[in-house]
Amino acid sequence: MTTTSEPRSSAPPHPPQPALSVRQVLALERVLAGEPEVVAGAAQLDRPVRWVHVAEAPDVGVMLTGGEMVLTTGVLLAGDEAKQTEYVRSLHRAEAAAVVLGLGRAFPTPPEVMRRAAERCGLPLVVLHRPFPFAELTEEVQSRLVRRKFAAVSLSETVRTALTRLITTGAPLGRLLDEVARHSGCPVVVTNLAHRVLATAGERPAVDDVLRDWERIARQAWGHHPGRSGTGGGSEGDGWIRADLDGRGERWGRLLLCGYRGDAATGRLLADRAAEALVLHRMLGGGSAHTWEEQSAQSLLTDLVSGVVPAGRLLPRARAAGLPVNRRTFVPLVVLDRTPGQLDRLLRLLGMSGIAAELAEGAAAVLLSLARDQDAETLTAHFAARLRAGSPAVVAAADARTAWEDVPAGLREAQHVADAVAGSSAALDLPAVVRLRDVHLRGLVRLLRDDPQVQSFAERELDGLLRGADQELLGVLRTYLATGRNKSRTAQLHHVSRPALYRRLEAIQTRLGVDLDDFEQAASVHIALLAHDAQQR
Repeated sequence: MTTTSEPRSSAPPHPPQPALSVRQVLALERVLAGEPEVVAGAAQLDRPVRWVHVAEAPDVGVMLTGGEMVLTTGVLLAGDEAKQTEYVRSLHRAEAAAVVLGLGRAFPTPPEVMRRAAERCGLPLVVLHRPFPFAELTEEVQSRLVRRKFAAVSLSETVRTALTRLITTGAPLGRLLDEVARHSGCPVVVTNLAHRVLATAGERPAVDDVLRDWERIARQAWGHHPGRSGTGGGSEGDGWIRADLDGRGERWGRLLLCGYRGDAATGRLLADRAAEALVLHRMLGGGSAHTWEEQSAQSLLTDLVSGVVPAGRLLPRARAAGLPVNRRTFVPLVVLDRTPGQLDRLLRLLGMSGIAAELAEGAAAVLLSLARDQDAETLTAHFAARLRAGSPAVVAAADARTAWEDVPAGLREAQHVADAVAGSSAALDLPAVVRLRDVHLRGLVRLLRDDPQVQSFAERELDGLLRGADQELLGVLRTYLATGRNKSRTAQLHHVSRPALYRRLEAIQTRLGVDLDDFEQAASVHIALLAHDAQQR
């Protein structure tokens, strides 16, 4: 999961204000001069007003497309209660935002028939007690709506330009999401189709709040709202806005704005612009050799290994990424000479829960998540055996952990074991799963490799070979000592005859000035070589 990050730009701009609601229109100074009174549908005053329409025709509903505030004097409805009822019903069917009736010659008082019909339909009915020029209201509202639409389009183009620039410069996924979060002013989450979180951006506390409640949010955001984009995570208008990620006729992920505070239409526009950019980013390679899923796992495991972020704060990320974490046993592994893709495929094949990611070139971390009643040691051995079938691989493991807080130390232990045997595994008789107890002196030397005195000791003991930079003789020495000074095994591994090996060993002893048949001298050279190899890695 790409790591949650603070936006890298300046403070996020405030999103455009929501479109005018019926309540806000009624609060305008020009409208207040007409002494408005809500006589029906008072619970629906937060409906957005898309447009203001002046009309006297009884069949005005057929001319509407939804969201209009209709202004009328009712001159063609007076005296006909059936027409009055049908008028209200037609506005309701057309999804009008509200109807404003100017009292006067046609209706000196609020019409009871229209009031009852509007109340039944849930349509706000507002009457103006004082004469009011509808043109002034229309001008005021339309100008405000136009300004908001322009602001939304401007925001859309600003975001499109910024994201396109980042894509062309090869920016990673996280940088694009930071930009989206900066403009939206809310957490941004990218998931795959299984609702597993691949990347997040936004203010860290807000993102953590989202991830802690991710299972509920995912159910509400996608469980009951089909379609390309829309709202979820709460009731309509709560600002949970989503957009599908699809390209070449295939949908492969989703983007979610969590708690967007601006106008829903603007939020959908912003989400769509972000989705378009993410699709292009992925099609062009995404600025990385790894897939988003691999980047997500790498971010999580790297943060766990580093210890910079407390393990407890990473728990919501792990859960949202699809890793089972409740009442589980965790087995930290580091595997050499296997790619994360190969490890993921094996996990799926064996039906085991876990995540895998590259830690360094040639080394991948795996975190197995097992049920408490499963035998962790047996399953780990089975995983290693299947992994090693066909070609050798080093599987370094830490002891199983039942507490999530102990996982970082376990991953570091597995990494330490893998480093201790890396480069010499061919000459070592290693078990299928290598643990701390199997690395012995190598593990200790690796821990001390950065000590200046150890470095000086290694250079002094190996000076005769290091000055000549004779890698062949160093390789022979390394194998000879790793095999316990087994000459037959050393000759076999280097594909040379026994006499040829003897000549090489004589040359090594001459250059170093030691007798490798003497245990203490051989041990001293062996420790120096282990320290040298650890420093080089």
